[in-house]
Amino acid sequence: MNLPFFHALARDRFLHLLIIIAIVISLFVPFMPARWPAAVDWHTIITLSGLMLLTKGVEQSGCFDVLGRKMARRFVTIRQLALFMVLAAAVLSTFLTNDVALFIVVPLTLTLKKWCEIPVNRLIIFEALAVNAGSLLTPIGNPQNILLWGRSGLSFIAFIEQMLPLALSMMATLLVLCWICFPPQPLHFHHGDKSAQWQRRLVWSCLFFYLVFLVTLETKQELWGLGILFIGFFIVARGVVLKVDWSLLLVFVVMFIDVHLLTQLPVLQGLLERVGNLSPLQLWLTAIGLSQVISNVPSTILLLNYVPSSALLAWAVNVGGFGLLPGSLANLIALRMAGDRRIWWRFHLYSLPLLLWAALVGYGLFLVS
Repeated sequence: MNLPFFHALARDRFLHLLIIIAIVISLFVPFMPARWPAAVDWHTIITLSGLMLLTKGVEQSGCFDVLGRKMARRFVTIRQLALFMVLAAAVLSTFLTNDVALFIVVPLTLTLKKWCEIPVNRLIIFEALAVNAGSLLTPIGNPQNILLWGRSGLSFIAFIEQMLPLALSMMATLLVLCWICFPPQPLHFHHGDKSAQWQRRLVWSCLFFYLVFLVTLETKQELWGLGILFIGFFIVARGVVLKVDWSLLLVFVVMFIDVHLLTQLPVLQGLLERVGNLSPLQLWLTAIGLSQVISNVPSTILLLNYVPSSALLAWAVNVGGFGLLPGSLANLIALRMAGDRRIWWRFHLYSLPLLLWAALVGYGLFLVS
């Protein structure tokens, strides 16, 4: 029996909250548990499982320790390091998707604190915000853009041109905030640490497993790919499988069920039927507000049933990734990987003002574009 897994479930307050929400909503909609599995995006769950295994494998190999030590020595101040990590997160998210970018930068950030004194929670918060801002630029930066691009009929370049004003404004805002929120203090390095060591066999195995998993994703055989990862890690490094935060998968499963139950509420169904008649400002606020409750990817799926894929909708659901924690699944991934409960409420000290700013500036830019 995996006792750490059950201990993690017992301490997971966010999972408990999601379960309570599901129970409460079930009192107001038809109770049909048989339909719940179909509401879960199993492709996302399987993909996330594979990425978690691969990231944990690289982390356990010590590769991040070596890279973190080398990186820390290249920067003089906390501000320089923070600006680099935020920019790296944003750039990676434009072509690797926001979730994958976080699986690279957050573990690296956590290892940096072994070598130098940094405000690690604040940096992870900014990285979560950065991947939301960076990923909105390209059609493949996040799941909602993939959906919108497929429906829009735009070319790859045309979609980027459509999103460019919003992406530039949000990244400029984040960099200014980063400059303000991270001091120009010199980095203080820990002394007496042993030289970082890494397991080459495990690193090369992770690279091979990643290529195999990527091929299975492309060929729509992701379940086989996940099975190969499990078998491979049980052979190469069994401890990797045991140290993954598997309770995060339950959080996502319950979130999908909660969203499904919410969409069954008569009051929400009535509102959605009137979406097609909303003014641009009303649609803007609706898409942003809906994203705060059920996340921007489900919001995009719902709204595309009532309105065409447009620049306004694309901007609105991406702005909706800021604000409350459920606005983007990337927020949840980043904060869970931080492993510190204090980061949950601190995140909103930055994300909520940023949501208000993005909503005002974004709509203004849309009107003049």
